[in-house]
Amino acid sequence: MGKHFIVAAARGNTKKILTMLESGADINMMDDRGRTAVLAATFYNQVDMVKLLIQKGADINIRDYHLSNVLLYAGAEGLLDIVKLAIGAGADTALTNRFGGTALIPASERGHVEVVKELLENSDVDVNHINHLHWTALLEAIILGDGGQKYQHIVQLLVDHGADIHIGDREGVQPLKHAQRYGYREIEHILNQARR
Repeated sequence: MGKHFIVAAARGNTKKILTMLESGADINMMDDRGRTAVLAATFYNQVDMVKLLIQKGADINIRDYHLSNVLLYAGAEGLLDIVKLAIGAGADTALTNRFGGTALIPASERGHVEVVKELLENSDVDVNHINHLHWTALLEAIILGDGGQKYQHIVQLLVDHGADIHIGDREGVQPLKHAQRYGYREIEHILNQARR
């Protein structure tokens, strides 16, 4: 039953999910990768299914064997609607992925402006969380971004929401130095403004 339940969720098969739940299926059962139905639905961006499973009591904080869960995956992939559902359902923003990062860090690194905005404005995510690489969301946006408009917007959002511009990488190199090194003038300007 377990595998069929999770596959039905991934496919967005509402009728089958409801029937199986009525028959006593465990909403938080896992497959051989540690994925729950709500996480499988997230992987396939099945927004309505995620919403239904949350309403039926699915635990969105359960992480699979790769340490991914609903908020972490949706944040990294830029799935804004699911990020909103997860935040609305009280997702634990302190849980981290296999790189030791919160949902904010990969969202910042990958240029998901609206997800970054949502996390900063509507959740209690720690803007200064440091991952296993000793990088914050601000450092990731600069080091792994391309300095373009999306990343400028993200850097501005992070700074506006209290990102500490003095937290450096493992070698102590601060965000401003990285921005200068890459020639990201606009980001350099945002960081210089924040120093004042």
